[in-house]
Amino acid sequence: MSRVLVVDDEPQILRALQTGLRGAGYEVDTAATGGEALTAAAVRPPDAVILDLVLPDMRGTEVCRELRTWSTVPVIVLSVVGDEDEKVAALDAGADDYVTKPFGLDELLARLRAALRRAEPSAEPVLEIGELRIDLEAHTVTFDGRSVQLTPHEYSLLTLLARNEGKLLTHQAILRDVWGKAYADESHYLHVYVSQLRRKLEPDPARPRYILTEPGAGYRLVDPLRTS
Repeated sequence: MSRVLVVDDEPQILRALQTGLRGAGYEVDTAATGGEALTAAAVRPPDAVILDLVLPDMRGTEVCRELRTWSTVPVIVLSVVGDEDEKVAALDAGADDYVTKPFGLDELLARLRAALRRAEPSAEPVLEIGELRIDLEAHTVTFDGRSVQLTPHEYSLLTLLARNEGKLLTHQAILRDVWGKAYADESHYLHVYVSQLRRKLEPDPARPRYILTEPGAGYRLVDPLRTS
């Protein structure tokens, strides 16, 4: 049974999440402050963390950044509508995904399942996501059985997204990984390459089903059969 650490200073949210997560089969620990969360994560390392961005003693971004100095546990942040800058900052600090308040329990559980699935170790040389197949050893890509020719940067971008299936990657995180730190602010590079990938992979590039845009934040690659 996976254990989830829920961090929020609103008692009613803590109670609701504790009830909902336990009903879904998870063990649940709770914390109301960033300090309590860091202590709890160190004493009883969780399998995942659900973390509010606004806490009484520190920002959720700070908690996430501190966690990332010694843990790779999946972190899903909770944010309010309009908190875009803080949300992106948390993702850049190492959070895996976010859910905007108010949210439905089903959505949160889906995000949690995806985060836990990504955290499972895998030595598979082939990534298969829907009709997309990436052979990491042969450096080949096929979609619906047809070969897809990609440039080196397109391939690097696609494999980064595929290795993090379902995870929201910020613009800066992608640019740093694929193009290097010098390009961290060159978002136009990313937009161009995402458009090129969609033209080569998506059945309808104008209505992408695999490479999704999260406005103001970044991109995620999903299996449309799992998200439909």
